[in-house]
Amino acid sequence: MSRLLIGLVRLYQRLISPLFPPTCRYHPTCSNYMIEALNKHGLKGFLMGLARIGRCHPFVEGGEDPVPDHFSLKRNKQESE
Repeated sequence: MSRLLIGLVRLYQRLISPLFPPTCRYHPTCSNYMIEALNKHGLKGFLMGLARIGRCHPFVEGGEDPVPDHFSLKRNKQESE
């Protein structure tokens, strides 16, 4: 199931995403976050990706938000070094 979801995200990255200007607020992008979360956490990663997309709106600060090692639906904000 994870492979199917990753394939759908890759299809989005290749066919739909290039039609719009880059507007990513986070690094990694939401689609890359979804793929990494699916690889790391399986189907729970899908929920993490959906939560990330839900956090992406004009009033958010954005910035670094890597996939956490443990399942969480909250932002994994990195502190500046």
